[in-house]
Amino acid sequence: MTALVKHAPGERGLELREVPVPLPAAGQVLLRVLAAGVCGTDLHIAADEYAHQVPVVLGHEVLAEVASAGTGVDPGWVGQRVVCETYFATCGRCEQCRSGKVNLCPDRQSIGSFADGGFAPWLVLPEVNLHQVTLEGPGAVLAEPLACAAHCLCDPAVVDAGDEVLVLGPGAMGQLSAQIARAQGGRVSLAGLPRDAHRLQVAADLGLGTLTGTPPQEEFDVVIEASGSAAGARAALAAARRGGRYVQVGIAGQEVPFALDTVLYKELTVTSGFASTPQSWRRALALMASGQVDLDPLVTGSYPLQHWDQALQAVRTGAGIKTVLVPG
Repeated sequence: MTALVKHAPGERGLELREVPVPLPAAGQVLLRVLAAGVCGTDLHIAADEYAHQVPVVLGHEVLAEVASAGTGVDPGWVGQRVVCETYFATCGRCEQCRSGKVNLCPDRQSIGSFADGGFAPWLVLPEVNLHQVTLEGPGAVLAEPLACAAHCLCDPAVVDAGDEVLVLGPGAMGQLSAQIARAQGGRVSLAGLPRDAHRLQVAADLGLGTLTGTPPQEEFDVVIEASGSAAGARAALAAARRGGRYVQVGIAGQEVPFALDTVLYKELTVTSGFASTPQSWRRALALMASGQVDLDPLVTGSYPLQHWDQALQAVRTGAGIKTVLVPG
C-alpha cells in the first residue's frame, strides 16, 4: 500500500512509500481508513519539533471502517464506522497508567509518531482504541482533537455558566475549544487575525462571537490559548481578568517567552492538557452525540493522499480549518 512516511530528518524526510499492508494480531483490528485529519502536530513532526521515531507513517486523527478482526476481538466490530484513540501501546504498570492518565505514560507509543498511523489506506490498532460513531458527515474525523480539547477544558471544568471566555486562534483546536466552552455555559468570543476572516466567519455561522485583532484587556474570566504562538500567549495573559483562568491548548513546538509575573500579579490559575484520556474521549463522544458541537462545518479541505504536500501546505498557511487526507 502507499503511505506517507517520515523517514529522515527535516521536512525533506517525508515521502510516499510502498509499505506492507499490516495484519492484525490478537486483540487488534484492521481498519480501512476513510479519512485522516492533518494536525499541527504532523507539521511539528515533519520539522522535528515533536518526538517521533523513523520510519513511521504519519497521521493520528482517524475515521475508519473495521475491515477484519484478530483473535479475541468481538467480531461485531467488523463493518462498523469508528473513530480511534491514538495509543498503540502503553506500559500499563506506571503510576500514570494505573491512575488512568495513559497520555502521560513515559513509554507510550502513539500512532503517527511511534507507531504507524492513518496516512495510509490500512491501519492496525488495538480493539480497545475503537469508538463506534453514527455521524454520517466528515466531521467525525475531528473526534480525536475534540477529545484533546475536552481533556484541557472538562476535567475539571474550567468554564462556569455565565463566564466570559476568550479563545485565541480560530484553527481547529480553537474552534473546538470555543464550542466546548459554550456547551459549558460560557459566553464565548473566538479571536483571530485579519487573515483569519474565513475561519472567523465559520465560527460566526455557528453562533459564536468573534473578534479580529488585539482583544480588549482584562475582560475575560477564562482565556484559552489555542494558537500555539508567543503572540497568542501574550494576548491571552493581557486579556485575562484578575483572578481568572488561563488554559494552554495550542502546541508551540519551541520555547515561548511567558510573563510569569503577570500570572502572579493577577493571581491567574494556569492549566493545560496533553493529548487525551479515556475520560476525555467519553466527554467528546457525549458532546458529539448530544449535538452540542457541530463538526462538519470545520472540515474545509479534502485531498487524496497523493496530494499530501498540498494538504500540509494548507495547514501550514492557515487555509481553512481542518484539512483531511483521503487515502482511498
